[in-house]
Amino acid sequence: MARYKESVCRLCRREGQKLFLKGDRCYSDKCAIDRRQYAPGQHGQGRKKLSEYGLQLREKQKARRYYGVLERQFRNYFAKADRQKGITGENLLVLLERRLDNVVYRLGLASSRPEARQLVRHGHFTVNGQKVNIPSYQVRIGDEIEVKEKSKGSPKFKEIAEAAAHKNPPAWLELDAENLKGRVIAMPTREDIDVNIEEHLIVELYSK
Repeated sequence: MARYKESVCRLCRREGQKLFLKGDRCYSDKCAIDRRQYAPGQHGQGRKKLSEYGLQLREKQKARRYYGVLERQFRNYFAKADRQKGITGENLLVLLERRLDNVVYRLGLASSRPEARQLVRHGHFTVNGQKVNIPSYQVRIGDEIEVKEKSKGSPKFKEIAEAAAHKNPPAWLELDAENLKGRVIAMPTREDIDVNIEEHLIVELYSK
């Protein structure tokens, strides 16, 4: 599967805000966007006024990069959100939040979404006792996400357990940091989703 292999810090600089793609580094003084608050490239420091289309496109790209999905995947999420009852933009964000890699990140069992995706792909997590290595897996209410027993003893997950003990997951998730597992207790609402995205601009983009 295609994946982005360049510096992820460039993505944050391109969007003009932190996307938290590098875990703890994003909270330190090493964060690239704190040191260079302009877009990458030779024309990055030029002032450009975005058109209406440009604003909509940037918002879509920002959402894609937050959650680490490809263009076709994102379009499929939008089509599914549009078919559901309710507000399309909010439906879209809820579908993205329900991805297994995002849930692992939200629970504090990974320092970033890219790391969560990698850990899921390597088969370190189970859902309701069954190994799931598909980052896009959609969780449901009542699902229990847990680190595999064989993985819990590794230095990496011991470090994660220590960090998770100091994290507070969103209201729709429940965390048992000591046992490296969590549970989905509700569907996320727009109020639970703290990403800085104006989803109505994405809806306007795809509605053209």
